[in-house]
Amino acid sequence: MSSVPPPGLDPEQLRGYLDRERPGLVSGPLGVRLIQGGRSNLTYSVTDGTGRWVVRRPPLGHVLATAHDMKREHRVISALHRTAVPVPEPVLLCEDESVIGSPFYVMEFVDGTPYRTAEELAPLGPERTRNAVLGLVDTLVELHAVDPESVGLSDFGRPEGFLDRQLRRWGKQLDASRNRELAGIDELHAALGRALPDSPAPAVIHGDYRLDNVLVGPDDRIKAILDWEMSTLGDPLTDLGLLVMYSVKLELPESPVSTTAGAAGHPEAAELIERYAARSGRDTSAISWYTAFAWFKLAVILDGIHYRYTLGQTVGPGFDRIGELVPLFIEHGLTTLQEG
Repeated sequence: MSSVPPPGLDPEQLRGYLDRERPGLVSGPLGVRLIQGGRSNLTYSVTDGTGRWVVRRPPLGHVLATAHDMKREHRVISALHRTAVPVPEPVLLCEDESVIGSPFYVMEFVDGTPYRTAEELAPLGPERTRNAVLGLVDTLVELHAVDPESVGLSDFGRPEGFLDRQLRRWGKQLDASRNRELAGIDELHAALGRALPDSPAPAVIHGDYRLDNVLVGPDDRIKAILDWEMSTLGDPLTDLGLLVMYSVKLELPESPVSTTAGAAGHPEAAELIERYAARSGRDTSAISWYTAFAWFKLAVILDGIHYRYTLGQTVGPGFDRIGELVPLFIEHGLTTLQEG
């Protein structure tokens, strides 16, 4: 752990708060390390030399409270911790901004690996890679099997009209950062609107479910699902559609978009869909719509990042190449919707 604490989390302030709220939990000075930065909520590893915890807080200078709602994240993992869904054990939630400068929550540290690229999966070999990805499907089935009411999440979202609202939301997002001609994106948006499927019974959905948002243990099993900031009650097939999208190989050298689909042993999208359908009992016949919607959503997100890059608001490796990915995502979305 670095002797200089990273921005956004003062170890002495945190220690004082934990001693007041959970006497005896911490037994020495705290070392803090930033695990993840960027546009998402910030994640820190914290240790007193014996125990280990994780702290989540909004990005520095956060403005939109609803986009970085610590109470909401803490609530969903607290509810799911009592189920078969693997989530870190929550320790406490602090809504007092005077402690570290923003609301935050503390959870247990779970040892595991978030696999972000095919290269990171390569040492596992084809069979272990296959098992890990199939486990991702099985864990998603477990999540979607949770009865929201039984875990106190019946008011966690508004499932009625969920897909229509999502489509409108991402259409507005597209318009907000529209700075260049993108062939086919309006056509894709309109085609999705014309073909809106009927949603199955609502479930607790993750909203960004993929291999690098879970921790995989040494036995290749999913130890914990992370990053619940986009979770809500809604159409469970949106989670599956995103997972299917991330299971399509992008023939791009050094893609700045996280994808593991090129790893040897990675199951094909069709197998993931069949496994989910068989284990969940849900009708997945409209999955091409959900996958096309995932392509559209990612195209909008990537174009927004590209727009911020052109304004000089985003720096770092790979950002200069994100703009050229957007037409590829649009093309995949249109093809998926047309061919099914």
